[in-house]
Amino acid sequence: MGITSLPGSTAEKLGSYAPAMSIKATIMNAATGEPIQTFIFGRRPFTGTEFILTSGEKVAAQRVDIGKPAPGKFITPVDVWVTLKA
Repeated sequence: MGITSLPGSTAEKLGSYAPAMSIKATIMNAATGEPIQTFIFGRRPFTGTEFILTSGEKVAAQRVDIGKPAPGKFITPVDVWVTLKA
């Protein structure tokens, strides 16, 4: 699926290096609106994309927000909204 943040992945083996076309996203809790963690995807995440958080919980993206870069910047903010199990 192109997820590079899983244990044993290429990104973990190479330290902080991530492939050039990777997407760094902020994982947001849909219930509270609080950020949970940052996550590196190998490609753009879509609604329904499943991945595993650092806590070990498997979640699916409910909504993906792609923002506009700040003036003079090239990094586009990406937020992935998920619902955690109770």
